[in-house]
Amino acid sequence: MSPLRPHKLPLRLVLIVPYVILVVGLALALGVLSYSAGSNAVSTVSSQLLLEVVGRISQAVDRHVVGSSAVLETAFPEGMPAPTNIEDDFHELRNRFWVATAIHTDPNNYVYYGNEAGQGLGLFRRSDEEVELRMKLKADEHRAIYRVIGLDGPLSFVRREANLFDPRQRPWYADGRNAKGHTWTSVYIDFGTLQLVATRARRVLAPGGGFAGVVATDVSLKALNDFVSRLEVSPNGVAFIIEPDGNLIASSASANVVSLPDGRHGRISADASDHPLLKATYQTVRERIANGADKRLPRVFEFEDAGGNLVHAAFDRIRDQAGLDWITVVAMPASDYLGGVIDNVRRTTLLAALAVLVAIAIGLGIIGWVARDLRRLAAAAGRIGEGDLDTPVGLTRRDEIGELARSFERMQARLRTDRLTGLANREALTQQLARRIERARADRRQPRLGVLFIDLNRFKYINDTLGHEAGDRVLQEIAERLRRSVRSADFVARYAGDEFVILVEPIADRDALEQVRLHVEEVLALPIAIDVAGTTDLTAGGAIGCALFPDDGDNPESLLRHADHAMYARKPRQTTSATATDTVVRFPQRP
Repeated sequence: MSPLRPHKLPLRLVLIVPYVILVVGLALALGVLSYSAGSNAVSTVSSQLLLEVVGRISQAVDRHVVGSSAVLETAFPEGMPAPTNIEDDFHELRNRFWVATAIHTDPNNYVYYGNEAGQGLGLFRRSDEEVELRMKLKADEHRAIYRVIGLDGPLSFVRREANLFDPRQRPWYADGRNAKGHTWTSVYIDFGTLQLVATRARRVLAPGGGFAGVVATDVSLKALNDFVSRLEVSPNGVAFIIEPDGNLIASSASANVVSLPDGRHGRISADASDHPLLKATYQTVRERIANGADKRLPRVFEFEDAGGNLVHAAFDRIRDQAGLDWITVVAMPASDYLGGVIDNVRRTTLLAALAVLVAIAIGLGIIGWVARDLRRLAAAAGRIGEGDLDTPVGLTRRDEIGELARSFERMQARLRTDRLTGLANREALTQQLARRIERARADRRQPRLGVLFIDLNRFKYINDTLGHEAGDRVLQEIAERLRRSVRSADFVARYAGDEFVILVEPIADRDALEQVRLHVEEVLALPIAIDVAGTTDLTAGGAIGCALFPDDGDNPESLLRHADHAMYARKPRQTTSATATDTVVRFPQRP
């Protein structure tokens, strides 16, 4: 008895029956369903949008502050003792500060050091070649400003500051002295630029292990504020970054620095903001953090503002080992994204009085539904024509269109598979290698990718001696051995007639790749028993060439070419006798 197949609905039936039912049905019921489905779908999309924007802000913060640690470690490497007198080690300090400010010029273009003797040295980079050196060698002298062109350029005196600068009295010095490692000072206003600045500092020890001074770097938050202010959340949405005490760091709705009545400038608290949505969102986030809602972040939530309007929001908390603790928040009124759904319901209600027009509109909607899937099939066919064999069609219909979609997917599978061995074919290999290279490039850990190019040494001799059937069985056995000899994350493909390629990922270094090559070589060296008439020993061993990304190439063509050349360099001269790396093919006598 044949197994039951799922009932296939004719396309004509799919088109006509829903059309008739919807014509007879009430347009009002359709409107309600449309509103429910639309609001749920849009709500899901809005949640994803909120999480995406919060994630973008968090990534921007990370990119903005991550370089400060490297700047400090370059200026004063961990474990390097501080000189007793800055003047004694001036040239070495100057060189290290020059390099430190060149690592992340924006925003880390200023690094400075102060010690217990009241001495101070700072280097402010104005361009690639021009810096400003700020130096005082005695506690009671005013700091001198010098202009320097080039790493070894002479010091050109510019001026001496009118006010006495004592690094020991600065907040960053006190914070760095009291911290065991890196620490962030409180965000403050740079009164020269009227922009917010954060300082990262670290204590430096004397040769004997005692405290000697503090090295620090400033991180201007202007670029971060500019990034947040340009974010387009929704027509009335808002995005902002705050400290746990509510002080604004960046905002898309208001400034983060305000002029005070006495002419001075001060920071703005989100709780005192004149933007109603920003203020209401901050108050809600503050309550949620107080109630322990910041354990699993980022988090999406809803609340009603003072006017009873529904607001969707999301927040995340950014922390690091140096004490950074910032909160990123995004919010938008529900009316910003539900307006279209409500308008659609109103239109549907109006059309309820005109049943014929409703029927036509629904019929067109059904046809559009079918046409959309047909367009998806056409797009899938175009992708296959362009060589994309991995992206699925993604249709789950049970009619003729669904059957056609499944036929496309079966065709994709056949096009990327070698029929004889069941391995991936050359086209699939090229696409897989390109994807893995792109993934490795995008990975900050800079992983390596190994390529093994295998060529069977005496395959032509086997084909000529025992025929193509025996050669095909050898290829099938070799393919199965290669498949079993690698990890699940690795990728094995048949590249050409008797050529195979293995993608090894991840791989630590060239020595590790060589170990994999030796292992595959051992696998190929094992005998193969094929049941044919006659008994003889033939060699089908393989020469294996290696290539390592990115050392030997940065694209599929260069990697395969390098591995191919390396393979030919290892390939032995043709001979009828077996070598150490050859596979012995045994053909036992039939009884």
